[in-house]
Amino acid sequence: MGASDQRGQAFTLEAVVAAIVLLTAVAFALQVTIVTPLSASTSSQHIEGQQRSVAQGALASAAEDGSLKEAILYRNQTARQFHNTGDQGFYTDDPPDIEFGEKLDQAFTEQGIAYNVLVRYQVGEEAIDTEEMILQGTPSDNAVSATWTISLRNDDHVINEDGSRNETTVRESDRFYIPNGPADNAKSSDNGLYNVVTVEVVAWRI
Repeated sequence: MGASDQRGQAFTLEAVVAAIVLLTAVAFALQVTIVTPLSASTSSQHIEGQQRSVAQGALASAAEDGSLKEAILYRNQTARQFHNTGDQGFYTDDPPDIEFGEKLDQAFTEQGIAYNVLVRYQVGEEAIDTEEMILQGTPSDNAVSATWTISLRNDDHVINEDGSRNETTVRESDRFYIPNGPADNAKSSDNGLYNVVTVEVVAWRI
C-alpha cells in the first residue's frame, strides 16, 4: 500500500471520528434541552406533594388530639374575634398561642413555608361563610391546600385566652361567630350537632 493510500485512509478515519464526536455532542445538547425542564417540573411537583402531605398531616394530628377544635373555639366573645389578633381580627406572622399554633410553627414556619388558615362553616342549607384565622400573605401559583372537617356540638365550650373553657357553650352564646345554621332543627337538636366546620390550610414556600 502506498503512502498516498495510507494518508487517504487516515483522513477518512479522522473524518469518521469527527462525525461521531459531532453527533454525540448534538445528541447530548438535545437531551439537556429536553430533560432539564421536565426535571424541574418533576422536582416542583414533588415539593408541592410534600407540602400538601405536611399540611394534611398537621390537620390530622390536630384533629386527633383536639387542638384543631380548640383553635376554632378560641374566641374573644367581647371583641367577637380570635384572642390576641389586634384590630385585624386574624393572626399574621404568629399563629395562636395554643397547641394548634405550635403544630403550625413546626410544620411550616421552621421550614420557611408561609400559610393561611381559613375556617368555613354553614350559614344555610347551601350557603358557606368564611372566617380568616391566619393570613400570612397572598399564596403563590405553586401553593397547595389541605382541609379537615370538624363537627361542633351544642355542648362545646368557647375557649378563653388562657386555654380554659368558658362557662358559655356555643349553643348558649349570642356572640359566637359560627351560627347554629342548618343544624338548628329538631333532628340535629336530638343528636347534639351544632354546625359542621371545614378548616383549610393553604401553604406555599416563601
